[in-house]
Amino acid sequence: MNDVHFHLVVTHLPIVGVLVGFLVLLSGYITKCPQVKTTGLGIFIFSALATIAAFYTGEAAEEIVENLPGVSETLIHKHEEQAELFYTMMLILGGVSLMTIFFQFKKFAFVKYGYVLVLFLSIS
Repeated sequence: MNDVHFHLVVTHLPIVGVLVGFLVLLSGYITKCPQVKTTGLGIFIFSALATIAAFYTGEAAEEIVENLPGVSETLIHKHEEQAELFYTMMLILGGVSLMTIFFQFKKFAFVKYGYVLVLFLSIS
């Protein structure tokens, strides 16, 4: 497995993870089940970690594919710009999810606002 294969495998984890995490967290929020909410937050944290792996394997994958026929350097550049935005958003989502889990375990009263914030970040 070369860097392109690894990048393609890892790239899809955060994309699917955001959708699954949103659905799990929303269902936990509706059913008021703290274990389900924690699972949703954990999915977002895992997705943020997968985003880091995808982001840092992108450069090596670019080096392999940029010289292939039919590969547009303009599209690669646009892909990089979108990846940087997604990377930033996922780090924020993962960080807020981690803080919300911390607030939940410390039993802070304002943890409910953390869940709402994570839900809004995950759909943006």
